[in-house]
Amino acid sequence: MDRQKKIIQTSIVGIIVNLILVVFKATIGILVNSIAITLDAVNNLTDALSSIITIIGTKLAGRAPDKNHPYGYGRIEYFSSVIIAVIVLWAGITSLQESFPKIFTPDVTSYTTVSLVIVAVAVIVKFVLGRYVKGVGESINSQALVASGSDAFFDSILSLSTLVAAIVSIFWHISLEGILGVIISIVIIKASIEMLQETVNSMIGSRVDSELSRKIKDRITSFDEVHGAYDLALHNYGPEDVMGSIHIEVDDNFTAREIHDLTFRIRSAIYEEFGIALTVGVYATNTSDEKVAEIRKYLEDLLSKYDEVIEMHGFYVYSEKNIVSFDLIVDFNANREQIKREVMGKLKEKYPEYQFIIVDDYDISD
Repeated sequence: MDRQKKIIQTSIVGIIVNLILVVFKATIGILVNSIAITLDAVNNLTDALSSIITIIGTKLAGRAPDKNHPYGYGRIEYFSSVIIAVIVLWAGITSLQESFPKIFTPDVTSYTTVSLVIVAVAVIVKFVLGRYVKGVGESINSQALVASGSDAFFDSILSLSTLVAAIVSIFWHISLEGILGVIISIVIIKASIEMLQETVNSMIGSRVDSELSRKIKDRITSFDEVHGAYDLALHNYGPEDVMGSIHIEVDDNFTAREIHDLTFRIRSAIYEEFGIALTVGVYATNTSDEKVAEIRKYLEDLLSKYDEVIEMHGFYVYSEKNIVSFDLIVDFNANREQIKREVMGKLKEKYPEYQFIIVDDYDISD
C-alpha cells in the first residue's frame, strides 16, 4: 500500500473513533453537568477535524509535478499542519475561557457508574488509537500522523485526569472541574504552539538532523577515493521528496571520467540507502608537494587555537600562481570577520609570497 493511501486510511480510523468518543463524552458531560468531560469531547471533535484536514492536505500534496511546480506539491502537507495547529489553538483558548470561571463558581455534578465506565473506556481507546496512529506515522515518515498519534496518547492522559476528578467529586465532594478544565486548556494551547513551531521550522528550513548528516557523510567517505565530505545541505519539498548537495575531496590528478564514475556511484548509493537525490560537487587536493603540506600543517595548527573555528576544508594551493584557497567554517555566534582578519594576517606574515583566499562557509550540518 502506498504512503498516501496509508495516511488516508489511518486518518479515517481516527475520524470514526473520535466522532464516537465525541457523542459519548458530550452526552455524559451534559447529563452529569461536567465541564471537564464536555471539553474533553470538544477536544476529540478537533482531533476528528484535524484528521479530515490531514486527508485533504495529503490528497493535494500527492499531485504530480507540473511546469509551474516542478518540485511537486509535497509542502502542502506543512500548510495543512499549520491549519490543524491553529484549530487546536482556538479550541484551547475557547476551553480556557469556559473553564476559568468554573474555578470560582463550580457546577454541581452527578456522576453515574455508567458515565465513569464510559470515560474509563475512552481512556483505553485513545491510548490504543494514539499508539496505532503514531506507529503508522513513524513507519511511513508522516509528521502529521506522528503528531496526531502523540496528541491522542496525551488525550488519554487528560481523560484519565478527568476520571480521577470524577472519583474525587464522588467520594470527597470536592469539585476539580474548573481547575482541571484550565489545566486541559493550557495543555492544548501548549501542544498547538509546539506543533505550529515545528511546522514553521520545516517550512523555513532547519538544520540537517545530526544523525542523518553523519550517516550520509560516513557512507560517502567509505569510498576509497574520497578524502572527505563537506557542505551537506538538504532541501525538503515534502516528507518523501528530499534533495541536497555535498562536496567531496579527491586527488587533483583525477580525470573527468574518473570523477564522473565516482560521483555516479555516490549518488546511486545515497539515493538507494536514504532516498535522497544528491548533487555532488568536488574539491581537489594537492597530491605530492612538500611546500603544500607545510602550509596546510601551519594553517591547521593556527586554526586549532581558535575554539570558534569549526572546520577548514577545500584547501588547495595553486603553485604556479602562489595562491592558497580554503573554506572556513566559524561558529554563528563568533565574530567571524575578526577571526578571518587575524588568520589572514598571520598567514601573510608567515608566507608573504602567497596570496590567501578565505571562502566564508557556514555551519549548516554536522
